[in-house]
Amino acid sequence: MPRPRSLTPDQLASATLTVLDRDGLAGLSMRTVTEELRMSTMGLYRYVADREELERLVVEFVLGTVDTEPPPPDMSWQERIETLVRRLRDAVSAHPAVVPLTVTHRHRSHGVLCWSEAVLTVLAEAGFDGTPRVIALRALLSYVIGAIQLEHLGPLAGEGTVAISALPPTEFPRLAETAHHARDVTADQEFFGGLAALMRGLSR
Repeated sequence: MPRPRSLTPDQLASATLTVLDRDGLAGLSMRTVTEELRMSTMGLYRYVADREELERLVVEFVLGTVDTEPPPPDMSWQERIETLVRRLRDAVSAHPAVVPLTVTHRHRSHGVLCWSEAVLTVLAEAGFDGTPRVIALRALLSYVIGAIQLEHLGPLAGEGTVAISALPPTEFPRLAETAHHARDVTADQEFFGGLAALMRGLSR
């Protein structure tokens, strides 16, 4: 008789998330998760078929905390979109290694689908339909995913900005000057300023 299962999907996802937070996406494997769980690799195969299944579990674990209820319609559509984006950013910003997985598993992730449905609901109620709605959703997804990754991999307060600000102004005057100003821009200013600029473009 097979041994009864003793680990829940949330426990598997939690261990996977610990590996991702510590070692990044490149460090995720069946072996590293089994080491975190202190079990054999063969034991883990009683629960999941492969690494891809672990990825789906951790995406649902993180995005399952996101409130995907569309904000009240008495707000402007831009404010409603910002609210949904803020919820998503708050959930994943502490786990940037999960962001690429939301792209890979977006068609199967219930969390991603629910968030996208909420965004489409707001866009539809704002008058977006057909091709413009498709482009708006894709643009918002691209911005959110890219901006969150950039925020953690290359923040304005990081070494890259310092290096650019030290470039010779005779050769790169605009880059050097802009980098000097960039050091004073907060992560929230950068993220939501970019989001506002995107939505101004969508509304034209």
